[in-house]
Amino acid sequence: MRMHRGSSKGPRGPSRAPGTLPLSASPRRVAVVLEVTRGGAVERHRLRVPVGTLVRAVLREIGRAPEGCAVLRDDASVPLDTPIVAPTRFVVVPTFSGG
Repeated sequence: MRMHRGSSKGPRGPSRAPGTLPLSASPRRVAVVLEVTRGGAVERHRLRVPVGTLVRAVLREIGRAPEGCAVLRDDASVPLDTPIVAPTRFVVVPTFSGG
């Protein structure tokens, strides 16, 4: 049985507009500020992350264990699986000492 693999020399149909971004295009990024508060001191981290990055991933990026932190935005708790879609500021409160 012979398998037909197609031919690059045959006539081509009309070209289509791509449905996705070209590989060279980078995703849109947003600014995120994390203020880690502990014992009256505030440690600020400023990052630019791709739109859709989860809060959990941003915490890992600054070296924090997501499960060991409470994250607040405007005094309301934020779930760790929340995607970041706009510039924002989070207050991070470590909930255990780790040692």
